[in-house]
Amino acid sequence: MSKQKIKQIIENTITEDGMMKTGIKGVHLFRVSDTRLCAPAIYKPTVVAVLNGTKEAVLDGKSFKYDSSKYMCCTMTMPVEAGTPEASPENPLLGVYISLDTKVMTELAIEMQNASGALSKSKSNQPPPGLAYSNWDETFTEALLRLMQLGENPLDTLILGESRLRELYYAVLKGEAGNSAMRAFGIGNEISRSIVYLSSNLDKAITIEDMAEQVGMSRAVFHRKFKQATSMSPIQFAKSMRLNSAAMRMATGMTVNEAAFEVGYISSSQFSREFKRMYGLSPKQWSSSNQLSSELMRRNENYFDEFQQSVT
Repeated sequence: MSKQKIKQIIENTITEDGMMKTGIKGVHLFRVSDTRLCAPAIYKPTVVAVLNGTKEAVLDGKSFKYDSSKYMCCTMTMPVEAGTPEASPENPLLGVYISLDTKVMTELAIEMQNASGALSKSKSNQPPPGLAYSNWDETFTEALLRLMQLGENPLDTLILGESRLRELYYAVLKGEAGNSAMRAFGIGNEISRSIVYLSSNLDKAITIEDMAEQVGMSRAVFHRKFKQATSMSPIQFAKSMRLNSAAMRMATGMTVNEAAFEVGYISSSQFSREFKRMYGLSPKQWSSSNQLSSELMRRNENYFDEFQQSVT
């Protein structure tokens, strides 16, 4: 019943395709009624709760779909391909997009770990994947409904917005995605911190040694834990981050050489070779492709970048 109420709030609030601010920092409603093929994007720490339809994210060649049965929690910045291959006017994608505030999530995670020794001891020393999924348990559903109901009163939104959002974060940390979120934001968040470092220095020649040194690990241990957390090696991950970012930049009108330079490539020929190896098209072919048009890319960039809170 609560989930249906959330869906009705979204249907009544957003009637055209796009993203809509709710008045609560980092919380947006979205609606998509046309098919969007998967295209390069950068996920930042977020929770995406779908109330109708299906979304798809492709990570390292593996497709992950989620709908109203599970919500998605991205606990660290990730290079993905994303789209809405099943959306239509008759069956639009509807949902809530919530940026995870790093400071608040870290405070909550550490508070919870300190409050319970059991929480601070993971059942496994292996970091969980950066993309996690969770069933809509009662705690999460009720917290999201209470957050959505604030939109009916601007004063309530202003006064209660932060506390209701904190309540939702707490529900995420208690849910099935909680272990992933704990490891990303709480004690032992080395891999997450290394990704923040990489994301802030895409234009520089960052090595595995540099990333490992940032979090006080040996190269071998860092490589193993990084792949456990992201499913990719540090080198693969860095390359995907750079190429996805370049593709998104070219979609907004940046030239091939400009995009390559912005993400740390000195040699345009090397950039073109690696880009074609990953996407099957040269950068120029990509920019003018009818299959993945610039308009589609701009939509994806707006969806996955403009409304995401920068990791600090």
